[in-house]
Amino acid sequence: MTSRDTIPEVDLSDGRRIPIVGLGTWQMTGDTAYRAVRHALDAGYRHVDTATMYRNEAEVGRAVRDSGVPREQVFVTTKLQPRDAGHERRAITSSLRETGLDYVDLWLVHWPPDGQAGPATWTEFVAAREDGLARSIGVSNYSTPQIDELSERSGVTPVVNQIRWSPARYDAQRLAQLHERGVTPEGYSPFRAGDLADPVLVQIAHDHGVSPAQVVVRWHVEHGVVVIPKSATPERITANADVFGFSLTDDEMAQLDQLSG
Repeated sequence: MTSRDTIPEVDLSDGRRIPIVGLGTWQMTGDTAYRAVRHALDAGYRHVDTATMYRNEAEVGRAVRDSGVPREQVFVTTKLQPRDAGHERRAITSSLRETGLDYVDLWLVHWPPDGQAGPATWTEFVAAREDGLARSIGVSNYSTPQIDELSERSGVTPVVNQIRWSPARYDAQRLAQLHERGVTPEGYSPFRAGDLADPVLVQIAHDHGVSPAQVVVRWHVEHGVVVIPKSATPERITANADVFGFSLTDDEMAQLDQLSG
């Protein structure tokens, strides 16, 4: 990958766009996180996902600044940790200070506060967007009724719901519900949430001359689901985004969908 155009972008309901493949950074800290993000950006990624809870915002931000890629070309996501509900403005200010960025492209409520939709928290997210601290706002690990509650109470629908997603967790109804509401689904833990040794996955990978992990990423892309595979290994980081030279057939997609049982 050598150019920004290598990884397609998906339209968000607020008029902005997000690269359909990004780098996840969960469980990466210190120099490991820094080097992974630097390699990803050098390899053509333009989407990096972090969170306050990950304790690597500083390394992610430094890697973005050191990469030489213009800031406006890198889509950076961070998230509000549950314990910061009620202190949203302080949290986003801290995230910006840690990353050294003037704004984040996407700020997510990491988990429903106390298991509830959290309309008060969402009101603060809307305010942060209006003040230019976050370009777009969304949620993570939310149910459809919780998203509806936020929309009904505020008049503002989250642009993204980041959820654990893989062929083994495929849920056509949930995907349809998100699309119907104009919410872009974003999948995390695409490899951990399934079995890369599944015979169906292995056979499809063999038929295309790619790895099972690449098939999983491509499956997300075919469904229009943004995906953020995590790896600290340079070769795997590169391979995880090298999924635009092949397509999955309708039959292969059906086989993969059926892995959810």
